[in-house]
Amino acid sequence: MDSALGATALRVTINRRRKVVRLSFLGPFSQGRPGAHWYAAHHALARLLSAAANATVHAYVYDADEGEEVIAYGNGRRVGGEKVVYEDAELPCPLDELDDAAFTRLQSRWPMGHLAYVFGLTRDELLRIPRAPLARVLPLEGTAAGTEAEAMAGLEALLLGPTQPRAVTDAG
Repeated sequence: MDSALGATALRVTINRRRKVVRLSFLGPFSQGRPGAHWYAAHHALARLLSAAANATVHAYVYDADEGEEVIAYGNGRRVGGEKVVYEDAELPCPLDELDDAAFTRLQSRWPMGHLAYVFGLTRDELLRIPRAPLARVLPLEGTAAGTEAEAMAGLEALLLGPTQPRAVTDAG
């Protein structure tokens, strides 16, 4: 996985309303600002998932102090992307002259805002997904990894949730 040495877990977080699944590595290499830079260079999981699922997979990097980037993968290849470095961002006027509403509109055109739009979320909702209550940490190594069956059961419960009873009709 692109030299993910020391990877200890995979965190799976979902937004069921919009059917968005977020995967992130949990380990010393993926924390804080250095973690954002690590993610900027490591996209093997996104490439592999895009090929295996025959779907577009988005990898993103968000550093609240520095910038944001979204890269799209399809069929195992990069198919798009955009990056904004905040200090280089083109603003319609000096930052101190922008009101909150104008700044929010501006952010909606930046990579994370556009990705949120694609998913049917607000930018704030997208940025909050890592802290969503619907999450599961799947250990990748060590004694905490447990059995594969336990991991699959936990992942299935997270992704599918409680099963809803099917409506019974006269047709059967």
